[in-house]
Amino acid sequence: MRSTTSKLTLAAATAAFLLGTAAPVFAQDASAPAATAPATASAPLTKEQKAAAKKQARAQRKAERKAARAKNNAELKKLEDAGYKPANNDPNYPQNLQDAQKKAAAAQGASQ
Repeated sequence: MRSTTSKLTLAAATAAFLLGTAAPVFAQDASAPAATAPATASAPLTKEQKAAAKKQARAQRKAERKAARAKNNAELKKLEDAGYKPANNDPNYPQNLQDAQKKAAAAQGASQ
């Protein structure tokens, strides 16, 4: 009896947790205008439409990754210009990085 009660309690707690985390998914986003939803939302998408949507999403993810990579490379370039050498196996690693960050921040503040 005790095992059954604990299993039911666990199941109820899990269900409550899942419902609590899923509820915001079903909430309507008030910031998004209703006009952006497709007019034929109830009609199923064709294979071509699905493929086009998939291709567009893939291209968007690729562009986001490319932009993030460019941002990271630019930040690393600024740190390297400020004296940080990532290839060094230096025991003062965190301090060297922090010094370069301070130097880069000071240089950027002076240029503005």
